[in-house]
Amino acid sequence: MSLKFYDTATREVRDFVPLEEGKVGIYLCGLTVQSEPHVGHIRSGVNFDVLQRWLRASGYEVTFIRNTTDIDDKILIKAAEQGRPWYNLAYEMARELSKAYAALNVAPPTYEPAATGHIPEMVELISELITRGHAYAAEDGSGDVYFDVRSWPSYGELSGQRIDDMEAAADADPRGKRDPRDFALWKGWKKETEPETAAWPSPWGPGRPGWHIECSAMAGKYLGTAFDIHGGGLDLRFPHHENEQAQSRAAGHPFASYWLHNAWITTSGEKMSKSLGNSLLVPNVLERVRPIELRFYMVSAHYRSHVEFSFEALDEAAVGFRRIENFLARAAAEVGEVPTGGLLCADFVNAMDDDLGTPAAVAAIHDVVREGNKLIGTGDIDALRGNAASVRAMLDVLGLDPADPAFATGSTGETDKLSAAVDVLINTLLEQRNEARAAKDYATADAIRDRIKAAGIEIEDTPSGPKWSLETDTSN
Repeated sequence: MSLKFYDTATREVRDFVPLEEGKVGIYLCGLTVQSEPHVGHIRSGVNFDVLQRWLRASGYEVTFIRNTTDIDDKILIKAAEQGRPWYNLAYEMARELSKAYAALNVAPPTYEPAATGHIPEMVELISELITRGHAYAAEDGSGDVYFDVRSWPSYGELSGQRIDDMEAAADADPRGKRDPRDFALWKGWKKETEPETAAWPSPWGPGRPGWHIECSAMAGKYLGTAFDIHGGGLDLRFPHHENEQAQSRAAGHPFASYWLHNAWITTSGEKMSKSLGNSLLVPNVLERVRPIELRFYMVSAHYRSHVEFSFEALDEAAVGFRRIENFLARAAAEVGEVPTGGLLCADFVNAMDDDLGTPAAVAAIHDVVREGNKLIGTGDIDALRGNAASVRAMLDVLGLDPADPAFATGSTGETDKLSAAVDVLINTLLEQRNEARAAKDYATADAIRDRIKAAGIEIEDTPSGPKWSLETDTSN
């Protein structure tokens, strides 16, 4: 099977053919660093990390750009509410985002540009659009510059909409617009309400860029006027990505060949967001499960599928991942250190080639683990070593290798490394207990239970499998 993606622009699954043989350029719209990242924010980073890992595993040389938006209305408003400079807020939240990515083993991109570092490129692109007749400076003295959507006949093609059916753009005062759907490329400085540090010089007066022009300029800077894949959350398809494509192509740039969009993580059926009050900050979630388990939960769903978040589902995913870890620990006890670079099974490869089918890829890993469990204790060391190496190689593609230094030496420190090791050992014993019970060897099962209890561990048998916790001290 050849590599295929569902292209949001054409609304069909397409064979992937890069612009340059053996090389792939990816641009991912990153986050606006206005607040601490929640689980919903991190999903696109995880999903597109899997994409770039699979492309590299498939032999491609990947240039992966993921930006941050560090200046916009929301940042200015929140900073003012907190009585701090906007750039201080943006910097602190960017650091929190980096910590969250690192905790979940999201590999750093080739480069991570910030919007404020690319104002000259944005001004140049806006000037080109004005020259070509696709943009205009407002005549109301505001210093705003707008993209003329009526000047671009293809406007709306990415999201499949007609201009007359669209609502008015909400990113600037409509008084200076020729059409209410025109969107801001440059926002004139509002001297009365905005700090002087939030304005840059331009041919149209001091101001700052509109949101959409930022990504067009940064993508062009690092990937050229034409590149392979543009990605982001589904909520960005309109208006953000629609506007990006329109202004880039109106400037004469072919822009992205494929558009990939990940779906939302929802709570109570609604997109997870700060405004809804249903956000789950990453550090808080990681107090309940290990980072590798949260990543497994997110990767196990297809990137285009909406995920209804619940702690019950997260806990079940964690139990499922521990079964894989337990197998690797038991295999290592027989074969020594499990080697890297194992073979990827055919079902895994086919699943990943089919629009990053991670649910089927995870199922393929479980299948190989089941075969590996049958090899334990048989004395067939070579077969067990190869099986375990295959499991580890597939986990590595998904960023889930338990031996990855990102999980062993991350910000969690020595205490969490010890906790993770204890967790694997205890779950290995629980797996042996389950096997004994399945074989109706209740004496062995009870003996294992008693050994665990003697170590101060409580066991709870649940429908999703046994769970353990430290015994509660009730002596006080």
